[in-house]
Amino acid sequence: MQHAHNLVINFDQRNINCKFSNKKQFFFPTTMLIIFSLLVFGMSGCSNKASGDKSQKGKKSGPVSVEIKVVQPELMLNTVSSTGSILANEKAEIRPEISGRIIKILFEEGAMVQKNKLLLKMNDSDLQAQLIRNEAQGILLKNDEFQKSKLLEIKAISQDEYDAAKSLYLVNQADKQLLQAQIAKTEIYAPFSGKVGLRAVSVGNYIASNTLVATIQQLDPVKIEFDVPEKYSRFIKQGLGIEFNTDASDSTFSAKIYAVESSISTDTRTLKVRAVCPNPSNILKPGAFARVNMILERFPDAFKIPSEAVVTVLDGNSVFLCKNGKAIEVPVTTGIRTDNEIQVTKGITAGDSLITTGLLQVTNGSPVAIKK
Repeated sequence: MQHAHNLVINFDQRNINCKFSNKKQFFFPTTMLIIFSLLVFGMSGCSNKASGDKSQKGKKSGPVSVEIKVVQPELMLNTVSSTGSILANEKAEIRPEISGRIIKILFEEGAMVQKNKLLLKMNDSDLQAQLIRNEAQGILLKNDEFQKSKLLEIKAISQDEYDAAKSLYLVNQADKQLLQAQIAKTEIYAPFSGKVGLRAVSVGNYIASNTLVATIQQLDPVKIEFDVPEKYSRFIKQGLGIEFNTDASDSTFSAKIYAVESSISTDTRTLKVRAVCPNPSNILKPGAFARVNMILERFPDAFKIPSEAVVTVLDGNSVFLCKNGKAIEVPVTTGIRTDNEIQVTKGITAGDSLITTGLLQVTNGSPVAIKK
């Protein structure tokens, strides 16, 4: 078979001989292959050089730009916040002790009433009739006891006859006291001065014992009840001042703790606390939601720094100080914390330049530049 290029390859165990016929025609494709390889290698080299240049440009050179805070002693407050509810100073439900028909309601809904004011009267005509009968019988029995006491003095009757007459009189007096107590239960008086709420009954209703008629609450002062986490329980004492806000008013109110629960709740691990607050204008309503803030401790000369300036390390906490244009890492001991600040009790002194930004780029001894 005839071909344009005759390629003869002889394989041998030691060498391979390639013989080409028509060398002139074979030179062209070989040359093109070499040129193509050189072009590819050159482009690859340019690409590597370009990427190398870019990587060199990505590296930051020179000092890291940072912001600093000059440490100075300042007032720092150890505070705690909680939520609670407003309670009436005193609250009672008006309920009758006996069944009966209402004949008088002597209060206005939502009105203020004074202590011992008659609020409700129930029908007691049958009890009053029984009391009149008892009193009439008591007069007769009293006279009989008196006469027999005189007869006993002259030995006209025996001691037993006198004792029987006296016993009848005493039973009569006991019945009288029972009737008076039952009559008293037909009248309900205000247990303290306060505001009466909405009533649930009307005149003429026959109600059973323990039926709710209305509620009465003493609104000046009011109580604030809230819970404090267990770790703050050692600070809670009678007389400690608090401040609180409600959704119904833009004002901030002050109160004082007057009572603390004797034990910590095992369910919530909190301590229940109550404070008292004056309420002469009745602005504060029982049942309202209260946001409570308390100052537990005051540190007049504390070193307080931003929370983000503290770096957590394996053996504790540290900060970076700017000294002679370099970042110097210093271990510190921290105290109380607030939402955005931390107290440093050991490790820094007044006048130190604390680095507050760029902490991810700086290392111990690295050069820094303070932002103007």
